Amino acid sequence: MTLLERYIFRIGLSAFLTCLAALTAVIWITQALRELDLVTGKGQTLAMFLIVTGLSMPALVAVIAPVALFIAVVYTLNKLNGDSELIVMSAAGTPPQQLIRPLLALTGVVAVVVALMTLYVMPASFQELRHLITKVRADFVANIVKEGQFSSLENGITFHYRERSGDALLGIFMQDRREPDRAIVYLAERGQAVDFSGQSYLVLEKGSVHRQMPNTRDSSIVAFERYGIDLAALSREAGDIVYKPRERSTTQLLLPGDPDDFIVRFQSGRLRAELHERLSALLYPFAMMLIAFAALGEARTTRQGRGTAAGAAIVAVVALRVAAFAALSLTVRTPWGAIWVHGLPLMVIAGCLAIIFQGARVKAFGARLTRWGSTMLLPRVPLLGRA
Repeated sequence: MTLLERYIFRIGLSAFLTCLAALTAVIWITQALRELDLVTGKGQTLAMFLIVTGLSMPALVAVIAPVALFIAVVYTLNKLNGDSELIVMSAAGTPPQQLIRPLLALTGVVAVVVALMTLYVMPASFQELRHLITKVRADFVANIVKEGQFSSLENGITFHYRERSGDALLGIFMQDRREPDRAIVYLAERGQAVDFSGQSYLVLEKGSVHRQMPNTRDSSIVAFERYGIDLAALSREAGDIVYKPRERSTTQLLLPGDPDDFIVRFQSGRLRAELHERLSALLYPFAMMLIAFAALGEARTTRQGRGTAAGAAIVAVVALRVAAFAALSLTVRTPWGAIWVHGLPLMVIAGCLAIIFQGARVKAFGARLTRWGSTMLLPRVPLLGRA
């Protein structure tokens, strides 16, 4: 890079890192507030809270990085124009290729980061997050219930113990209503959660099991001296974990594998849309950077103003993202929608490059279209005084 290109690259890089850090921090805080229940309601440590919220960072970076790049390019071009540097460069005959080259280099770095996040890091973080959440929900005795309170889980389990004595729980009551027409109640004087062969069990001592017979009011009572309950079996997510499309690796999306998998059989459209969204993610940094450069890359005096151009660029970016979401929805329903997922950013890139490098011809063509449209729309009024 020349000295001028390095100067533009430094301005753009510092602005991008600042925007990325600020936007990520703001959105991370909103996400973290949703997970406060891990600490307040499920008895988790602050370290676990930070791990769970930190695992969502790759997804945030993948979404925020193109937007931060757009803001950084707008800031860089406005700064160069505000300091009259763009005007001096234009008067010195600096071609658009030299001005856009450092911004393309910055965009290439951002695109590589976004591709790594979406293709590898993000699905791996989502899988790890699913494992942690499943572990927290499965071991509910250690992580959720509190002394002297009735704690109800989402899957129909209600648990209560009177007090804690060391590692033991005293005065245990547990009701299992996972089956609506069948209730099981466990009563025990004491119990203790133990780990055996990687599984968590609740061992009850000196108690009884009350079972209600299905579709009747009859019940059976069985007394016991010692009784073990598999805590993982009580979790709604017990058994093999079925990963959602966003939690699957890119290889699993390319090669779905087992045709009997529920997601593969009934949600193949979502798998297809997720795959094409990841593959097209690296195109959006280039599209957003070129939108900003096409709107603001031309030198303008202070009298001409740049507010209208900046507003048009923002509208174009918003329209691109809305159209991309619509294309993903179409891809869920039909494979042909994938053409639009990749075609939209490519068309924007081609259009912006035409404006940047063939600006005069594009403007002349637009003017001819405008004049032609005016002549077609204006009513034909006969001239006065003519027979």
